[in-house]
Amino acid sequence: MKILLSFCLLFISYKIYAQPMDTLFLKNLIESHPELFKAVLDDPQRKQVQILYTQIDRDKHNKPHFTSFSYRLNPNWYFYPASTVKLPASIFALEKINELKIKGLDKNTPLKIDSAWERQTTVEIDSSSANGLPSIGHYIKKILLTSDNDAFNRLYEFLGRADINRRLKKYGASHSRIINRLAIGDKGEWAKHTNPITFYKDDQLIYQQAAQYDPQDYPLDLQNLIRGKAYRDANDSLIHKPYSFEGLNAYALADQQLIMKKLLFPEAFPKKERFHLRDEDYRFIYYYMSRFPQESDFPKYDSTEFWPTYSKLLFFGREKGVHPDGGIRSFNKYGDSYGYNIDNAYIIDFKNGVEFLLTAVVQSNNNEIYNDSVYEYEEVTYPFLKNLGRLVYEHELKREKKVKPDLGKFIFGESLSQKLAN
Repeated sequence: MKILLSFCLLFISYKIYAQPMDTLFLKNLIESHPELFKAVLDDPQRKQVQILYTQIDRDKHNKPHFTSFSYRLNPNWYFYPASTVKLPASIFALEKINELKIKGLDKNTPLKIDSAWERQTTVEIDSSSANGLPSIGHYIKKILLTSDNDAFNRLYEFLGRADINRRLKKYGASHSRIINRLAIGDKGEWAKHTNPITFYKDDQLIYQQAAQYDPQDYPLDLQNLIRGKAYRDANDSLIHKPYSFEGLNAYALADQQLIMKKLLFPEAFPKKERFHLRDEDYRFIYYYMSRFPQESDFPKYDSTEFWPTYSKLLFFGREKGVHPDGGIRSFNKYGDSYGYNIDNAYIIDFKNGVEFLLTAVVQSNNNEIYNDSVYEYEEVTYPFLKNLGRLVYEHELKREKKVKPDLGKFIFGESLSQKLAN
């Protein structure tokens, strides 16, 4: 049985990465605009660029069909995925709740997190939620709205490392692994241990999960793991050696878009390849991954810290003066660390019937020192992703489609519905 499963996973991986894909279209498109992309095009290898663009064409039954175009796509060429790993964790957490089938346990059930290993921390309250209590659903909200690191770490602890990686492989993300918490220096033995968790309602115990330990290391055939010429350590000392990304999370670009496709378009895949999510789970994720921070009451965000397009890098960039009217939405998960910017997005223009998938990574670290917080985000990576998203959008506006898509399942809120009706 194990041999058959391994073969199936290998076959899925082969289908994703070995199928013919146009590698010239994107190259020609971005090279035709040197005024926008010169900073990256002068040395795409140093800027670590990879892009995957997928056109969506609907048939008469509104079923999506995909045509993909790539630029420098390589599943074995490592980039640090940062917060993009939070989307599969959110999906898998809802899946796990559904599969446990415990009465009274759902995404809104309050929880407490204990500690059972060195450096683990506890949780009993969450002042950003409506009832002041933490829950899986509230953690997912915070992940999708502003990419909260602690929220991801708590989902990591709920799932356990072995379960996360089992699900990644199950759904075809065979060039990926999630083996660390984020932003706390989690690596090695610390990352293998996850906290005990208790779910409760009032004084009633609903579900108790013991501390878990995962001995596996999840090796991958990766290149580009040793980068730069120096780094700053936990004590802010400058170490004059290249920085190593060995033993950290990996989430290949094509795997990211595959997970996004299965989330957004389950009808395009056989039932056995779909996530174990209910309709309300899909709507919950769609809603929060497409919202701007100011559209949330719980959590409530300060607009000076989390402006409308804070987490929408492709198409919107990170410009603080942009105030989207809601007609164009990005259903996305971005990442931002070590000079890398990544965005995995499904972009919709409801008024014009435009939809496409775009996933990209770019890095700028001119001094080649890691952990010094000196990266050219504002000058290089943010503009690159904004301009890339807009350039592909302009192409999509002109692209003829035989069938106009019905995008109704992605419309939320009376204000947007009314705008589209007028």
